[in-house]
Amino acid sequence: MSPRSPSVNEELRRRSRERLLQAALELVSERGYAATTLGDIADRAGSARGLVSYYFPGKRQLVQSAVHRLMHRTLEEGLEREPRTTDGRERMARAIDAVLGLARDRPVLMRQHMAGILQDEGFVQCPEQQRLARLLRETVAGHGSPDAATDYPMLRALLMGAVYAALVPGAPMPVPTLRAELFERYRLDWEMGVPPDTVVPGGTDTADLSRFFATGRLPDDQSK
Repeated sequence: MSPRSPSVNEELRRRSRERLLQAALELVSERGYAATTLGDIADRAGSARGLVSYYFPGKRQLVQSAVHRLMHRTLEEGLEREPRTTDGRERMARAIDAVLGLARDRPVLMRQHMAGILQDEGFVQCPEQQRLARLLRETVAGHGSPDAATDYPMLRALLMGAVYAALVPGAPMPVPTLRAELFERYRLDWEMGVPPDTVVPGGTDTADLSRFFATGRLPDDQSK
């Protein structure tokens, strides 16, 4: 049996990490953050428990990276869905609706994400977060900002504030109200993006998360 090539080993490591991210999202969605252990995540992913710490310093970092992946891929889907467009105002509307849609459809995950960010360590600077940030900066630039580096943090803060307002226990604000406020700020028409009660195939309420993760096995002749 010939040894695996470095490229195959790297691909196997990447897919192992993907399975851990997917398992984290599934389990926190089902059980909540406190009731999910790193051992549970490793078992769901079919990975050795020690492998979790190889990729992530701890549970909070793993879950925050997983939610950043969910946000990045949901935003990417929203921006690129048919009919595709390069119109900056429409893309801004789609971006706002993608993030608010996650607050509406995945409250357990998004509430935990906000709680994790408010801890001392703050944002986890992971590849998933960086991809999300890049998409939002591009959206701000496409909307016409002359200084996307300055205006992107404001959009991020407004979206985070809207998510928090939608999820605050005991006094949540309706998502349509938050949407209206953001649309007014960015001078967007209500009919843009995904107005409330509009059904979009593969929307954020789809239970299956596998489309966001490359977790399949390599062909047998490549993994040996």
